[in-house]
Amino acid sequence: MNLWERIASDIHLMVRRPARLQFAALCYRWKKKKPELEILLITSRDTGRWVIPKGWPMAGKKAHTVAEREAFEEAGVSGKARREPLGFYTYMKGLNSGLKVSCKVQVHAVQVDDMLKSYPEKGSRTLEWVSCSEAATRVQEPELKKLLLDFEHDITERTAPKKRAMQA
Repeated sequence: MNLWERIASDIHLMVRRPARLQFAALCYRWKKKKPELEILLITSRDTGRWVIPKGWPMAGKKAHTVAEREAFEEAGVSGKARREPLGFYTYMKGLNSGLKVSCKVQVHAVQVDDMLKSYPEKGSRTLEWVSCSEAATRVQEPELKKLLLDFEHDITERTAPKKRAMQA
């Protein structure tokens, strides 16, 4: 097989393979003084782009548990993930070999209870709490942008009746 045939074969395999599955945590909290929703963004270790904590499936662990674990390892988050996913987004992940593979990311909302001082990836990423709209401008993946904006709408709608009842 010559070089061009090999390249064509590799490209064909990359396109044909199903996306690899990952699980992510959309970490959120409410500001204490003002009832404003904040999202935790972190930087990726390789490119420095803004992302949410995510990782590969773990043997014997459910998707929402993996999302909780990734939030702890990558950002020091302590919180509870919803079992039901918010949705999915896709992106191209660069592997150590230089190849890029398609990844489908299942996203779970994680309500943050606490931020721990010590966690496995401390110092290797930048963490920042931002509004949903700011988070949507920082991330690169269009489907993740939409998930962030939809999440803001959904959670605001869900909590609005409670806020109105408390004010009455």
